[in-house]
Amino acid sequence: MGKDDFIQEESWKNVLSHVMQQPAWIELWNRVELAYSESACYPPKHLIFHAFQACPLHKIKVVIIGQDPYHGAGQANGLAFSVHAGLKAPPSLRNILKEVWDDVGGMPWVDLNRWAEQGVFLLNATLTVEEKTPGAHQRWGWEQFTDEVIRAISAQRQHVVFMLWGNYAQQKESLIDVSKHLVLKAPHPSPLSAYQGFFGSKHFSQANDYLISHGREPIAW
Repeated sequence: MGKDDFIQEESWKNVLSHVMQQPAWIELWNRVELAYSESACYPPKHLIFHAFQACPLHKIKVVIIGQDPYHGAGQANGLAFSVHAGLKAPPSLRNILKEVWDDVGGMPWVDLNRWAEQGVFLLNATLTVEEKTPGAHQRWGWEQFTDEVIRAISAQRQHVVFMLWGNYAQQKESLIDVSKHLVLKAPHPSPLSAYQGFFGSKHFSQANDYLISHGREPIAW
């Protein structure tokens, strides 16, 4: 992957090209390249930026922020919380799909590309991970990059719904202009906290109500 090949989608390339030319980015990417050459890392390298390819900046309606990719073989597909079709839903995704069903009656798709195609941007704060080592690539510089992504969405778009689940995601609220976007907060959907307020939060119906109120098509969850 050459230095100009990270993000091909034009609307993202236009707002992020300056970030990806900075020394901190080059240092981060060199570290990622080395990690992928020395050990099993996920998602596959060609899917690291899949969230950007699947959901162009100008189409974003909803942003869901995760922490880092699944660290099991064959799971991560470049979209936060999503796995490849045909796989069993990991615990957090299973709870997300339960809340979707209880809230709006959506279908239990484990591959969330269906959401991305409708304008749901599924962003992990850290875009890569080492196999069986959750958080292995945190504090490498990914968070600084994805913080810039969140700032760009806030600045460039209007009336976006940000779903911030858990303390980690909620720290990103300071990057969002709440005067022109809707921020929805709830506990994380993991089994450890889902029953503390994620279940019953009704974020999916709230998001659609907000989108409709601003003349935008709702998401078919």
